[in-house]
Amino acid sequence: MAVNKVNLEEHTIRSEVIASGGMLTVKRDQVRLPNGHQSQREFVLHPGAVVVVPLLDNGNIIFERQFRYPLHQVFIELPAGKIDPNETILTTGQRELLEETGYTANQWVKLGLQHPCIGYSNEVIHMYLARGLTLGQHQRDIDETLEVFEMSLSQCMQMILDGEITDGKTIVAMLFAEKYLTQHG
Repeated sequence: MAVNKVNLEEHTIRSEVIASGGMLTVKRDQVRLPNGHQSQREFVLHPGAVVVVPLLDNGNIIFERQFRYPLHQVFIELPAGKIDPNETILTTGQRELLEETGYTANQWVKLGLQHPCIGYSNEVIHMYLARGLTLGQHQRDIDETLEVFEMSLSQCMQMILDGEITDGKTIVAMLFAEKYLTQHG
């Protein structure tokens, strides 16, 4: 039986840049709605990012504690970062893992992707599991201060349930990683 699909697409009438910075651009668009009416949409353009679940041979996962200025607090997160111009998604993951933690990996598994802020941003975060880790020297940017530590998968999942880990990209990536590791080991 064929299912009729409702037209939900909005079409841009005009677009303007409200603000532009080093990484983000804020736009305001006038749009035509599927019912013919007009409305306004404000949103953030983002270059995309990669989050990495670095799995040690002992089964623990590498995490970071990092101060995040917009919320003025320290968060527990997985290594992650934005995609630079002309950089592949995998290269971003490899670069960010090394820069932030000092680790390199010889096995990379694409776990999927997520759209963390669909109501106001076009950001896409690609998720990888990194295995076969070797510790070297981190290469953090001058403005990057963080603490690297490890914990078990079960500890991490409990911290998510207890509200100690609230970073969305980390939560989603850990759910994907947990599912992958349950199915593939």
